Amino acid sequence: MKYYSTNQTAPQAGLRQAVTEGLAPDKGLYMPERIRRLPDEFFERIDRLGFHEIAKTVASAFFGDDIPQAELDRIVDATLCFDTPVVHVGGEIWSLELFHGPTAAFKDVGARFMARMLGHFTHGEAGRITVLVATSGDTGSAVANGFLGVEGIDVVVLYPKGKVSDLQEKQFTTLGQNITAIEIDGTFDDCQRLVKHAFMDSDLKTRLTLTSANSINVARFLPQSFYYFHAYAQMKRAGKGDGLVFAVPSGNFGNLTAGLFAMRMGLPVRRFIAANNRNDVFLEYLRTGVYTPRPSVETVANAMDVGDPSNFARILDLYANDVEAIRRDISAFRYDDGQITQCIGRVHSSTGYTLDPHGACGYLALEEGLHDGEHGVLLETAHPAKFGHTVEAAIGGEVPLPRSLEGFVGKQKQSVPLGPDYDGFRKWLTGRG
Repeated sequence: MKYYSTNQTAPQAGLRQAVTEGLAPDKGLYMPERIRRLPDEFFERIDRLGFHEIAKTVASAFFGDDIPQAELDRIVDATLCFDTPVVHVGGEIWSLELFHGPTAAFKDVGARFMARMLGHFTHGEAGRITVLVATSGDTGSAVANGFLGVEGIDVVVLYPKGKVSDLQEKQFTTLGQNITAIEIDGTFDDCQRLVKHAFMDSDLKTRLTLTSANSINVARFLPQSFYYFHAYAQMKRAGKGDGLVFAVPSGNFGNLTAGLFAMRMGLPVRRFIAANNRNDVFLEYLRTGVYTPRPSVETVANAMDVGDPSNFARILDLYANDVEAIRRDISAFRYDDGQITQCIGRVHSSTGYTLDPHGACGYLALEEGLHDGEHGVLLETAHPAKFGHTVEAAIGGEVPLPRSLEGFVGKQKQSVPLGPDYDGFRKWLTGRG
């Protein structure tokens, strides 16, 4: 399959080029030239299929033209070493728990899949690849874990100083080996800008082989559609498959975009809700029809602290820039820190379920936006223990650490401090080693 740029001025690329380059030469994001609709028979029997069987079918529709089926099946099996269960919270609200992977965050699916796909394309080749990734919280740990120790690949994680939780920070600053953390004195938007600038630096790209593991990379965000299909299968099994609404905590919008791709592939979902924190440029776009990016602001739901979401370009492309069509499939709500923390405490008290700050945004959006006859599924994107201070203060009790996170407690971080200027970052990139 060929991939085109959302900016429409770069030549089409094959999957290998789209994955290894990350960003198109015209600064656009790669999109597949077609989205295959899965047969009705697949959805009729999906509630009798396991997660791996579902994911292999979806992966084949995306990547089957370019990767042999046996190898693609191996990549899926190696990626999905954990489940993504749907858990009833209360009333007509369920939680799709995406925190059962190695780094306790939803990005484990996309990051692990991409690491294995990139390994497939570069196996046996000479030279090293540098993976650049900007993180507002969980992307860094998921990518670092997915690529840790992979031969021939160096990972450079850029993150905003003081704007990720302590546990999130330790997950990518204590690994060593082929993982380096860059602590940027700025915001996530600064980190993302530095990564994008590096990809546009033609001289730098003659000296280094660069790719990105953010959701701008098709191999990172497309596999995130797997768990939407798996969630539908579980809801259908429970007799709740009709009138399905997903509430997606929205930062860089890779997760929501993957859900929209699933809808285009035939997933029987009624609509989506984009749950925003105070970084609400998408909500304002839906209200006004005008997209106005702005600097991000710091919130307790830090993984959503994005003022210029990259994947907005993909959403516009999917809908041919038709805001009315977007409004038919997606609504949006905004919540501040007080509402988020109050929700965590209230839900825990009334149901016994513990939300993380991002899942709390999804819960609030379903409370506010769910209609009669609909069943709501929020995406619980990270384990609440990753935000221990915020969550424990809200519930008035301790949040036990999952086993996957226990090993990071007490470790000392190792990071490289840099300012937000590109020249300093470029000098470090070309001078290391």
